[in-house]
Amino acid sequence: MKTLKLVAVIGALSFVAACSSEIEQARTAQPTGGTPFTQALTREYKDLSAFEADEMKDWRDANFYASKALASASGQTVAPQDPGERDLPADVLPEIQSVRQRLLTALDGGARENKAEIAARAQARFDCWLEQQEENFQNDHISACRDELLAALAELEAKPAEPAPAPAPAPQVYLVLFDFDKSNINPAAQAVINRVVADFSANKAKAISITGYTDRSGTDAYNLKLSERRADAARAALIAAGVPADAITTAWKGEAENAVPTADGVKEQANRRDELIVQ
Repeated sequence: MKTLKLVAVIGALSFVAACSSEIEQARTAQPTGGTPFTQALTREYKDLSAFEADEMKDWRDANFYASKALASASGQTVAPQDPGERDLPADVLPEIQSVRQRLLTALDGGARENKAEIAARAQARFDCWLEQQEENFQNDHISACRDELLAALAELEAKPAEPAPAPAPAPQVYLVLFDFDKSNINPAAQAVINRVVADFSANKAKAISITGYTDRSGTDAYNLKLSERRADAARAALIAAGVPADAITTAWKGEAENAVPTADGVKEQANRRDELIVQ
């Protein structure tokens, strides 16, 4: 009987010595190679091991975390703990199993590579949750591990924001200028029409709006009609160049909205214009 007791004591002492050895190794372990995930996981498990050893005097769990820290430091990708390895309350087991599956899905879905620090935190907090839930008496510790896990998991599961749609290109505005009291398309005006047609086709535009204007020489009524003829002249030139008629809208404003403000009766070529907008 005494021999059996002695063997048991020696075995216990050997276990404690082995645990202490791994715990001390983990304190100074530095990752050798591996990935950003295994390096982050090394730090997480080192901290848990030190806390359990120094604050809680829980040598079993301190050694558990130390072993995972050392494995991670060597570049191994260790998995979150299997709930079957802990004696967990039956009422929380379904949630734990569900959360573990979510965690594995996130880790295997690219979180280890794309969000290494957060992924390591989530895995370490999962193991912490299982440990604290098995002990099942420090509710604040249980809640802290679980809440930190769920917060990290939410970050891992968050879908990247959809890229903002490219802003619509600004409408292109072209000016066709007219000679005094004229509405015909002269060579300079035709050159502008040609650019409008080319850009309309190249940019796969849908519509062209034309607004005719005059300067302030002449009566309001006469100028309104003149601006209409100018808009119609540009429309005809666009159609002749191949722009569909139903893609063109026209408007006319006479001597209103001058490009260059002038007194009434003043001739100003910058105001004798069509404004063409390609959209």
